[in-house]
Amino acid sequence: MNEKNLSVFPIGEKNDAFARYFIGQSYLAPLSTEQVPTFNVTFEPGCRNNWHIHHAKEGGGQMLICVAGKGWYQEWGKPARALKPGDVVNIPEGVKHWHGAARDCWFQHLAIEVPGVDGHTEWCEPVSDEEYSKL
Repeated sequence: MNEKNLSVFPIGEKNDAFARYFIGQSYLAPLSTEQVPTFNVTFEPGCRNNWHIHHAKEGGGQMLICVAGKGWYQEWGKPARALKPGDVVNIPEGVKHWHGAARDCWFQHLAIEVPGVDGHTEWCEPVSDEEYSKL
């Protein structure tokens, strides 16, 4: 797969603002910041974000729509789920999780912020190389 043509969505710029919460290189392309904020997130092979939790007093959470490549999603205490284009992941508020690319493939998903009251993301520990290598 050519990383320059992963999907119809732009790869965007290096995700430097959140780099400390990722292992490997990710890219971020804002698609819409109005109504429901939506971003295209691109992960180089082996890239994944840290465990994290989307908090809100009401509503909140996140939805992922996979658009290219192969990736992984895992909730704390549950087995990892392989992701492919067309898969949708609904992440309720308060669920600790991570997501990222497969070891050998680029991965893209649309990240949609579910509207909520006083929403914020709590970033937790990295997904260790040992945990990731078991996938």
